[in-house]
Amino acid sequence: MRWTAFRSGTFFRQEVALRVGLATLGLFLVGWALSARQESPAAESSAPSGPAKPFDLEKRIPWTSSHIQGSPDPLPPYTTQVAFPKLRFDEPLNLATAPGSDRFFVAERHGKVFSFANRSDTAEKELVLDTGKVTYGLALHPKFQENGYFYVVNCTDMLPPDPVGTRVVRYQVPRGQSKADPASATIVLTWPSGGHNGGCMRFGPDGMLYISTGDGSGIADELKTGQDLTDLLGSILRIDVDHPDADKKYGIPKDNPFVGQSNARPEIYAYGIRQMWKFGFDKAGTLWAGEIGQDLWETIHIVVPGGNYGWSVQEGSHPFRPERKLGPSPIISPIVEHHHVDFRSITGGFVYTGSRLPELSGTYIYGDYDTGRIWGFKYDKTAKKVTEHRELADGILRIVEWGQDAAGEMYFLDHIGGQIHHLVKAPEQTAKAPFPRKLSETGLFASTKDLTPAPGLVPYSVNSQLWSDGAVKDRFLAIPGSGKIEFEVITYPPSPGALPGYRFPNGTVAVKTFSIDLKQGNPASRKRLETRILVFEQIPGNQEMGDQVWQGYTYVWNDEQTDAVLADKNGQDVVLKIKDASAAGGVREQTWHFPSRAQCSMCHTVSSRFVLGINTLQLNKDHDYGGKVMNQIAAWEKLGLFEKPLPKPIKEMPKLVDYRDPHADITDRARSYLHSNCSHCHMKWGGGNADFQLLVSLDLKDTGIVGTPPAHGAFGIAQPAILSPGHPEQSLLLHRMKLTGLGRMPHIGSTVVDKEGVSVIEAWLKK
Repeated sequence: MRWTAFRSGTFFRQEVALRVGLATLGLFLVGWALSARQESPAAESSAPSGPAKPFDLEKRIPWTSSHIQGSPDPLPPYTTQVAFPKLRFDEPLNLATAPGSDRFFVAERHGKVFSFANRSDTAEKELVLDTGKVTYGLALHPKFQENGYFYVVNCTDMLPPDPVGTRVVRYQVPRGQSKADPASATIVLTWPSGGHNGGCMRFGPDGMLYISTGDGSGIADELKTGQDLTDLLGSILRIDVDHPDADKKYGIPKDNPFVGQSNARPEIYAYGIRQMWKFGFDKAGTLWAGEIGQDLWETIHIVVPGGNYGWSVQEGSHPFRPERKLGPSPIISPIVEHHHVDFRSITGGFVYTGSRLPELSGTYIYGDYDTGRIWGFKYDKTAKKVTEHRELADGILRIVEWGQDAAGEMYFLDHIGGQIHHLVKAPEQTAKAPFPRKLSETGLFASTKDLTPAPGLVPYSVNSQLWSDGAVKDRFLAIPGSGKIEFEVITYPPSPGALPGYRFPNGTVAVKTFSIDLKQGNPASRKRLETRILVFEQIPGNQEMGDQVWQGYTYVWNDEQTDAVLADKNGQDVVLKIKDASAAGGVREQTWHFPSRAQCSMCHTVSSRFVLGINTLQLNKDHDYGGKVMNQIAAWEKLGLFEKPLPKPIKEMPKLVDYRDPHADITDRARSYLHSNCSHCHMKWGGGNADFQLLVSLDLKDTGIVGTPPAHGAFGIAQPAILSPGHPEQSLLLHRMKLTGLGRMPHIGSTVVDKEGVSVIEAWLKK
């Protein structure tokens, strides 16, 4: 059975003009392992590196040779813990405190604002207001106890851009009541929406309201507003909400840095900003901010009056578009930078002043949305240098906001799980054997040189390949002992449209070796590049991670092809010289990227069920077991790998098709390609910063791509849409598949255009 959503292409042939709200198309098709074939045969990226080796399907052999345990890196000193176990929110974005009280306020993305008392075990949330609009920011007036004022940033979040689509709105909670009066809504300030809308708000110690706006663009500061002071975009604003001017709902503080200057908006406090997410003041009044980068760098800044933070002339301290006109003041370098091997979407925090973790006193603590990592540093303001910069915790939570209570204790919001967490000291670690530094030491292979798996490893293949720059792959699953798989269980959090995943026993390892032909199309020239492993280690008592915690590692093969060595945690690149008759001089260079540990977690997410190729859609196919061909799911059931009997006949289970199969329906091929290459990022909470999904289980009309204008630039295309039926030349999805520079997807892991994948999508669009 195939999914009727894509079997016939019925919905695709309808010229549907969907206007689906996009939340900044930041990582459009991030998880897309595109890149492509250089006139290579179809088998290049699918067949294993050699003939199928005999595998016994009559009885299960337990895998007992594992030496994979612990971590090759020092473990972080802290872990995370749910701070308010009874509370859960729907896509929370903002966490604020009510001055002069013990109450927290949380704003959800879809507009509901709740409050609750700061009591760990007994806190219960109360609805304060439902704005009914996308909400990006929340701030309570310093005199909230007296006047009941609080402010939200609402956004239409729709395209095309709305010149007044992002709004600061004031509401009031009447004295003696706990709910806000919807009729009290007062629009204070507006700026255009349409991508990178900003939205963070904080009241400063001076009583002024500080607001970040973002550059209003999708990619590369298309509006060129970062260095432009004539509009409010790309800035942090500072306004006086208590003393409005006669023609506004706010006043301009006389000491704002650009007051009285021509060609500058007086509200601007600092500029050269792409998308600061988020900022906050310390007790000394210093304003700290996290700036989300574009291509390579995530940064932390100290924001000062009139400060220019470089965008889009620079990304952090690195040139980005140096030819663009610079603003009226010099660029201020960041305090801290993280390359995208570490972070992908920074969330700025606060300086810790609490007493629960005294050793962290004075530490600026911040995190990353995509990787779930938490870092901290101390800053010597006299010497103007960072000290004690280190990783504090690692996890899988989507850190979207930090907050502080009156005592200086810090908390953060998990956007997906919807709970509030805080740091706790990590438990003492028991001594373990050293983590294997060589592939031959892992216990995964009986002969590493010959890539002969150890007894108990199960070979597998997939229906629809994830493109990896022309590499071929050998895949194995290693389940310790007699452990069994739970078949198609719902793991938290369920993403709308996502299918149930498999749950594996502790110590399971998924193994994948990548090889490439050094002479185009000649398997005899094939060279192993790396073997990646995903390791599942159950963390006792860590229920907030849903017992589905996987860590990724890669081993780099030596030139002799006898063994592979554990790659550096930050990843590395190698330049391959491939003989190719179509290339100039008969040789082309191809950069191969070995991923960092953090980069592994960017595709293998909780939303995608971590192990992308081991699921019913991909495994429901015949596999050559070296002399016997059998459906893989049937073979696994025969071997006793599943905990319970299958719930229904295999022929009734869904499956993807091989997108390279010319005999398959073109719509099936295209939808299978998008599912296997893109949907792990482009599903709800998958990491792709856009409100569309590419899961094959959804009707095309429900994916949010047909007729939807792009949020991250038009790339010079007239009347662009993410997907434009009948018009390949107007479809940004196809266009960005073809790019090798700025705007290409994915940002990581691929440098070659997938010509066959492109041809499938193009043919589908022409249908």
